[in-house]
Amino acid sequence: MKKDIILSGVGGQGILSIATVIGQAALKEGLYMKQAEVHGMSQRGGDVQSNLRISDKPIASDLIPHGKCDLIISLEPMEGLRYLPYLQPEGWLVTNATPFINIPNYPEVDDVIGEIEKLPNKIILDVDKVAKEIGTARVANMVLLGATTPFLGIEFAKIQDSIRDIFGRKGEAIVEMNLNALNAGKKIAEQFM
Repeated sequence: MKKDIILSGVGGQGILSIATVIGQAALKEGLYMKQAEVHGMSQRGGDVQSNLRISDKPIASDLIPHGKCDLIISLEPMEGLRYLPYLQPEGWLVTNATPFINIPNYPEVDDVIGEIEKLPNKIILDVDKVAKEIGTARVANMVLLGATTPFLGIEFAKIQDSIRDIFGRKGEAIVEMNLNALNAGKKIAEQFM
């Protein structure tokens, strides 16, 4: 088993929280894991990206080569497009449909979504809308994580346990909200499969 995952988005969206949950779940599964992060100016909406490599065998490098990524998880659609050269032909892009427009020359949203629509393997969902229906936009990242669970090769219960471990100190209400978001995303992804 090997999964090379690129997580992308804009600072403050929760990309690194997704990486932490997946990484901890992989370790619970007894897998090897390496991670490399690139932080933009998160306070100013800069690019945040993480390479996450998971395998049942030792991993030599924490960086994913061009054309070898199995899964791109993106909380911002244009940021998802940025990493397409890394995606292998059978790879999947799972992205939020809602842009984070923080630059004056942001492309037309329809053009961005149109490029994503050309991919053979993609899931585009409005995680912000789903998160608000759950109770807060702050769990949008966990909705997106839930939508990627069919592709991770990690037992769903271990992902849930990792959320409990990571968010437990914030209280049971926060844990339950994040678990509800995870479950909502998983149900949406299952409709695409």
